[in-house]
Amino acid sequence: MDSSEPTVTRRKLLRFGGAASFVIMTSSGCSLLSTDPDTDGREGAGPQQTSGDPGAKEAPSLAEQVKAGRLPPLAQRMPKSPLVVQPIEKVGNYGGTWQTCVGNPDASFLFMNLGYDGLVRWSRDWSKVEPNLAESWDAGGDGRQYTFHIRPGVKWSDGQECTADDIVFAYDDVLRNEELFPTLPEWLTAGGRPATVEKVDSHTVRFTFAEPKGLFLQYLASSSGNVLTALPRHYFQQFHKKYAPDAEAKAKEKGHNGWADGLLAMGGAGMTDIAWWQNPAIPTIAAWKTSQPLGGGLRLTVDRNPYYWKTDPDGRQLPYIDHVRVQVIQDPQVAVLRSSQGQFSLTPDEFAAIRDKPVLAAGREDGGYRFIDMPQSNMNSATFVFNLAHRDPKVRQVFQNKDFRIGLSYAINRQEIINTVLQRQGEPWQTSPLRQSKFFDEKLAKQYTEYDVAKANEHLDRAGYTQRDGAGFRLRPDGERLAFTVQVRLGTIPIWVDTAELVRGYWQHVGVDARVQTGNSELVIQRVEANQHDVVMDDGYPGLDDVLLDPAWYVPYQTGCQWAVPWGTWYVSAGRQGEEPPPRMRRQMELYDEIKKTLEPARQEELFKQLLRIAQEEFYLIGTAMPVGGYSVVQNTFRNVPKSLLSSTTYPSPGWSNPEQYYIEPR
Repeated sequence: MDSSEPTVTRRKLLRFGGAASFVIMTSSGCSLLSTDPDTDGREGAGPQQTSGDPGAKEAPSLAEQVKAGRLPPLAQRMPKSPLVVQPIEKVGNYGGTWQTCVGNPDASFLFMNLGYDGLVRWSRDWSKVEPNLAESWDAGGDGRQYTFHIRPGVKWSDGQECTADDIVFAYDDVLRNEELFPTLPEWLTAGGRPATVEKVDSHTVRFTFAEPKGLFLQYLASSSGNVLTALPRHYFQQFHKKYAPDAEAKAKEKGHNGWADGLLAMGGAGMTDIAWWQNPAIPTIAAWKTSQPLGGGLRLTVDRNPYYWKTDPDGRQLPYIDHVRVQVIQDPQVAVLRSSQGQFSLTPDEFAAIRDKPVLAAGREDGGYRFIDMPQSNMNSATFVFNLAHRDPKVRQVFQNKDFRIGLSYAINRQEIINTVLQRQGEPWQTSPLRQSKFFDEKLAKQYTEYDVAKANEHLDRAGYTQRDGAGFRLRPDGERLAFTVQVRLGTIPIWVDTAELVRGYWQHVGVDARVQTGNSELVIQRVEANQHDVVMDDGYPGLDDVLLDPAWYVPYQTGCQWAVPWGTWYVSAGRQGEEPPPRMRRQMELYDEIKKTLEPARQEELFKQLLRIAQEEFYLIGTAMPVGGYSVVQNTFRNVPKSLLSSTTYPSPGWSNPEQYYIEPR
């Protein structure tokens, strides 16, 4: 979770990599997994009611409501200049239900699938920021000022027009209200000061920063920016004490601690908080809106937004699909079974583990589905994140010893992990951004990855841990056993437990008493927040060019960096809180400050490579193996889905592919 996103506890802006997206890194490349189909198989399972009328400009269900007088005509619901979406394959037809599933109710999954509609958005090739709700923008003041021109005539799903007032409300009255969010997201600050947001006119809003903000548009196009377009003022002001004098009393009547808790409970933290999706009354500008919340059940349903403001090239209102049903399935094997029976339109890669691909491949013809690639922006499959700012000075001294970390790295038999856990996919890897990234660093990727017990013992001895107890474990200078616990979050990445157990054995073999403790994500997050952890396991997200926006594995630039919580707090608070980091880390922070002020991409790249060089020399974290490519199962009748669907939260997946243009072919 990025510190710029109010998720998990809503008020706590904590990054916890891997928790926001459901990703299992898998790949082809081994004969066992060579499962390319000869044909697409049959048309798919489960009848779908769709409309093949190529001349219809709106869904039949909406046309019926217009005819009955329950809905204004299409021309009155659309802006004069709707955003035109190019289909990935071809113009589709209306109707049907997109069936999908998820392991646990997760707002980020829902947002990335169903709600990616901010002021701006990423292009499909991730090369640039494009217009969305804002049809254009101007940058001025040497990168200090950004003025957005909102598309006139765009309406919320209840028919009220979306204006600059809504953006100003989301920023000034929600994000900047300390009773709601004590800390403003870093991407909305510069020089330690918050941006100012002003309404220029009803369709123009201006952001002004104290210093140049070179990455602002990229942040705005990512998951971070969703909150600015998810909080219609005319709805949420009834829960805000500034606009409703009785908001405090009404909130307490409903069992909340006060108006702030009441507003958040109604969805006031935006689409990356589950409360937003649990409230069908919230108007939205997204393609679908909640009609059946989870409640006590295991299914969430969203229906088409009759006021959605995008069309296909033929001027036909999107989305094509009427409904989306998200089923919560906590047993992965149940999900895989149902997927193999063709019960889901698009199965998340959460339920597409590498070990299941041969079984799913065998069922493609009967199940009526195909595979698509699902590569992901992770730089590792399992990273061991040592708490270098541990609250115990003696443990901190151990973890900060570079020879200690090098010795542990040499002790890991990465090829055995690849062979046994990753089904012979991948290669030994530390923590460099991936080869596809312009920030790839060969040395950061490969240093200390060879399996060499002699070198491991040499570096551990050099670190000063030569004495051993009767059981053969090394001793610290104070006579205590050299021991620590690795926290592994359950229900996140299935390979983590197996990987952690193997690595525990490798480290014990060289005299380090590593232990593995599993727990749910919430518990581990709480320990990290309190700086009460030794080592945690993570997937190293992100690992492509998005590291420029989220460099948490290379420099602790935010409060939730698992390997340096008090140092990240020091940086975010401009030295007012936390602990001052070591000199070389402070230099990295200075470099990142300069990057954020820089407008030229080439200069940003140059500076970031300097930052990475320090991370390589300091060797903060220990990686195991490069992540291997994932996949997803897609019904043959479910169309306009790209053949390769990069999975990322910075580049919200599959939102970047415009799910509103997905359609279901009639049987």
